[in-house]
Parts: sequence; structure tokens; C-alpha cells
Amino acid sequence: MRRKSLLLLKSVAVLATAVVAICLLNGCSGGGSTPTGTLKLAITDKMSDSFANVVVSIREIRIVPAGMESAADNDPGLPVVARFSTPRVIDVMQLQFVQQALGEVVLPSGTYSQIRLILEPNPNGMGQPPMNYLVLKTDLSSKVMLTTPSAQQSGLKILGPIEIKPGIINAVMIDFDPNTAIVARGNGDYNLKPTGIRLVQMADVLTQYGSISGNVKMFDRWSSATVSVKRRGQINDVDPIAAGRIFSNFTSNAWQAPFAAFVPGSATLSYKTFVAANGFRTYSSSAVGVTQGVSTSLGDIGLVKTP
Repeated sequence: MRRKSLLLLKSVAVLATAVVAICLLNGCSGGGSTPTGTLKLAITDKMSDSFANVVVSIREIRIVPAGMESAADNDPGLPVVARFSTPRVIDVMQLQFVQQALGEVVLPSGTYSQIRLILEPNPNGMGQPPMNYLVLKTDLSSKVMLTTPSAQQSGLKILGPIEIKPGIINAVMIDFDPNTAIVARGNGDYNLKPTGIRLVQMADVLTQYGSISGNVKMFDRWSSATVSVKRRGQINDVDPIAAGRIFSNFTSNAWQAPFAAFVPGSATLSYKTFVAANGFRTYSSSAVGVTQGVSTSLGDIGLVKTP
């Protein structure tokens, strides 16, 4: 039970940006006579002893209202959470408990029974690289095609339920366990099944969290950085409690990347934030306290280029 609790802590102590995100603590609601709430959907993973990479290419995500489980994917009654003109390619083994944003949508409040991930099909032609595949740790040079029955048509069905409450942001995580979601077929092939994928409604967990936010500036164009947060005080972390990669965008006449890291609020601990990027000196913040339900801002963080 203690190990499970530690893993849960790692899976919710994450970075939130335009690329690596999960949720905000402030509420919102849609207009009209029907109460609405906002669903924010993200993805995370567990470790695997067998797989170095597990890559899926998502072209559409839909959410299924309770009672519409038999509806086709193109049924207008199934709201679209996200649709990608170019398939969203995700290596879930690289997430390592850091959640990656998939989309958000304002929905009528109520109960939804499943999320459907509609995957890009693997090519039929010989010699073409697969769209959905894994790489074994014992053979890092080979991409093994993942067989995804029905995931290109009816979608990979991940069961809920999901409760969308009105007037708030409802954060839902797709928790991907490759050890059970990937099934060996015995002939060298592997099936991707939803048996090891579950939905976790995050609102109850996040009530004990606050956040550390900042805005990294002085980037080169289209560059990235790694942000990590470590505890200081009664516990002095060697490994970060929250970590993830952020990417610069050109906004407000500057290359910059805002972020927010969700960490447990504590009266006895403080947190230091580190930002590392190629060609720049590593930034280290002063230790700051975090209060439950409150965002602690580091302000603008100007990276300094190395000589």
C-alpha cells in the first residue's frame, strides 16, 4: 500500500504548461441554460521492465455520455475532446509519471462512461515505419508494430465513469500501465488493449496540492528546457518530486514558456525549482513555501547563456 501511495504522489505532482499539463485549481463554467463543466484530459504512465518505448499516434479523442456506449465514433452525440490534423505521437515510456496534455472541452455536466482514443492506422505497405509500435529493451534497434484491434475505427475504449461537475475544471488522467496494456501474442507480435489503461478523476487528490508557477524567458527560438522541483527542509530531495519538459513559444514579442508545477502544500517543507536548457546556465530558485490551493509565483525567469 505504501508503494502504491508513493506512485500516486509521483503521478499527480506534475508540470502544467501548454505541452505538459493537467489542470488548474480555479473554476470555470460555460454559458447557456444547461450547466457545464470543463474536462481537462492528460496522460501518464508506469514503468516497464520490458519496453524501452511504447509509441501511440492519436488522431482523435472522444468522450462517451452514459447510455451511448454502443454509439459509433462519428455519432454527433459523442463530444470531441481533441482532433489532431497531424496525429499526436506520444511515447508513453518517456512520460515517467509526468503528465502530457491531450485536450480540454466544455461539456454538459453529468456522467460519462468512457474515453475513446482513435489511433492512426499502421501502414499496410512493407518497409513503411509503423505509427503505433514498441521497442524492446533487449533490441533497441527494432520497432515492433503494435496491433491495435478496432482502435482505428471504434477507438481504444477506456472505461470510466467520469463525473463532470458544473462550474469547475474536472481533471482526468489516463493512467497507462504498459505491463498490462500490452499483451504478447506468442508469435513475436503484441496487442494493445485497454485492460491496463484506466481513468483517474483528479479533483479529490489535487485538493491537498498547491503550485509553483513561473515564466522562463531568454530562450532561443523553438527551444526547450527541463524544469524540476525538489523539496527542502525536513526532506532534501536528490530526485525531483515534480519534473517535465517545457517548450518556448513566441508570445508578447518574446520567446518564453510559462509553467506550473503541482506539489503538496506543506507547513514544514519548502521547494526549490531548477531550470536546465542547452546553452544556458542552470537556474536555481530560492526555496519557497507552497500552501494548499494557492499558486506561488517565481515571476519571470531569465536564463543566462553560457560563455
